[in-house]
Amino acid sequence: MEQTSSGDARHDRPRRRRAGNEIKAALRDLRIQLALLNHQVGGKLALKDVDLDCLDVLARSGPLTPSALARQAGLHPATLTGILDRLERGGWISRDRARGDRRSVSIRVLPDRGVEVFRLYRPMITAMDEVLDGYSEEELDVIAGFLRRSTEAGRTANEKVAGQDS
Repeated sequence: MEQTSSGDARHDRPRRRRAGNEIKAALRDLRIQLALLNHQVGGKLALKDVDLDCLDVLARSGPLTPSALARQAGLHPATLTGILDRLERGGWISRDRARGDRRSVSIRVLPDRGVEVFRLYRPMITAMDEVLDGYSEEELDVIAGFLRRSTEAGRTANEKVAGQDS
């Protein structure tokens, strides 16, 4: 990156602030659109938004214990029990007992049902592929890095809010 003199930096500060505010506003708009999409998909599959969140974590992280899923999804274990009961009744997940320790349970997504979810998200996946086609590999690396760092910033902020007294 090119260094700017302190005079240039002061001159660019309002422009940089505006650009930062535009990015934050765009992220908020994206969050709303993704929430609406998740709500539409959940409605078509008779799933709650939190059900989709759990299925996504399981699909991306592989089979997990209930406590690991609760941690990754940011849910209280007692809340997760009801969600898992609902997902199991609906044929979305399987709770598999470990052979060596029958008390240990691993939760996995049933692959046939995952196809239904993928089909409903396909329009967004296609639209995103089209958007990404407009960027060079270097630009995509920058965007991916920004999104990873933004995700970590969100995780940190969430931990701070969770740790505050009510």
